[in-house]
Amino acid sequence: MPLPENNVPWPPPAIAPQLADMAVDDAWYSGDKTRLRRVYATEGLGYGHNERDGSGRPWRFWERPRPQGRRDGRLHVPLAADIAAKSAALLFAEPPTVSFETTETQDRWEEISEAGGFDAILREGAEVASALGGTALRATWNTELAQRVLITAVHADGVLPEWQYGVMTGITLWREILREGNRVLRHLERHEPGKVLHALYEGTAINLGMRVPLTEHPDTAGIAAGLDADGETITTGIKGLTCCYIPNMRPNRKYRGSMLGRSDWQDDGIRDLFMSLDETYTSWMRDIRLAKARLVVPGGFLNSEGLGKGVSFDDDKEIWTPINASPTSGEGLTMVQFAIRVTEHEQSWRSFSRKAVESAGYSAQSFGLGDSTAITATEVVSQERSSLLTKGQKGGYWITELPGFIETVLQLDNALGFSTVKPERPRIELADSVSEDPKTVAETIELLARGTAVSTEMKVRIRNPDWDDTAVKEETERILKETGALVADPAMTGAEGPGAPGFGGSGGEEAV
Repeated sequence: MPLPENNVPWPPPAIAPQLADMAVDDAWYSGDKTRLRRVYATEGLGYGHNERDGSGRPWRFWERPRPQGRRDGRLHVPLAADIAAKSAALLFAEPPTVSFETTETQDRWEEISEAGGFDAILREGAEVASALGGTALRATWNTELAQRVLITAVHADGVLPEWQYGVMTGITLWREILREGNRVLRHLERHEPGKVLHALYEGTAINLGMRVPLTEHPDTAGIAAGLDADGETITTGIKGLTCCYIPNMRPNRKYRGSMLGRSDWQDDGIRDLFMSLDETYTSWMRDIRLAKARLVVPGGFLNSEGLGKGVSFDDDKEIWTPINASPTSGEGLTMVQFAIRVTEHEQSWRSFSRKAVESAGYSAQSFGLGDSTAITATEVVSQERSSLLTKGQKGGYWITELPGFIETVLQLDNALGFSTVKPERPRIELADSVSEDPKTVAETIELLARGTAVSTEMKVRIRNPDWDDTAVKEETERILKETGALVADPAMTGAEGPGAPGFGGSGGEEAV
């Protein structure tokens, strides 16, 4: 499929409703009150779904017009951003393990990933995917910047992938590089097997417009020099796509035919909870503001500032003009101070927050909304089961796409002459989200050793479950040498019981 023709609607009508929905998700993710007001404004943004339907439904919190002539006191709680950050942390707080059969290939990949910050790119992609429904990873190059393949994350509201029977056959990446009034410059970058196509269009907010030379803007001028003779293609030298797409979660409940994936808070019920949370915080702050002590004073206590300048009250004055009144009459200074409904607001806040994160697929414990007492790793797994299940579902999409993409990066690295290593498809393992407490592990090993139910090698394996056989063997031998039990360890000699060599019994003198 070629690049779009001139003067076509943009974004394409088939995907415009989903992109409009992403704009709402993006507003919650950004935490920008101006953007929230805009997407929920009564005039709408031209997307259609934000306009009032004439049913007389009351305005929701962010649909209310901004007050004229005074500050907008509405507050925003960034729970949506917290959910996206937690999603990324569950997946990639610890980098995934990428393993190759060939040492040279392993070394080259580590050089590319470390220099390019691949782990940080994964975290960015996972966080944005949580908010918008997916992310794309792109492999490109620029010899003036680095002698390696460059990897970037592209957000879901700037990608148009195409699939056949679940296999992505092409993807168009697009971005606005200039907007002046109604004039918009868009750069389209289309990835197809073996090639990448580039074009620059000058149009309007709703129309792609006419294609113009890439040299028309500094951001795309450098691409023009590397194009093939047709003026739009760059041949990659490899067979596959130099871009992949990872959905956040599927299916998309609102757009079931879409393969783009869904946001963690695509459900309008979760957005309503976000809105209720903002309204609760705003009400809480209003209570605090109104609860400031105010003094009600007789007119005689006020000082005139002069004709037309009003009056003032000196709250530091110690002696006032006496008034002819009984001491028990209550006349004079009166303080007014309203109560702050802390308990009611906090209970509402916790209830809305808890329901929102649980509806998004996470455990309340993951957001500090559960029991704050100290618990073991086993109890953490139990209480955070929903978060771990969601992590497992999301991780499945990353595990599916990352091996092929990394192999493509190495193929491109080879084709461009940056290296001569053999491209391989790696094995990828995501890190565990919950690590066993070192104290608990030590106590477990001690109990097993006390009952002579574990060998030194098994102790090392329990303590370091991510070590391979070589590392375990080397550590075991070091421990046995230091304890003088290299030959006499029961796991190696077949000796049994507390009296066996290496256990401190009577046979200990036989140790080397």
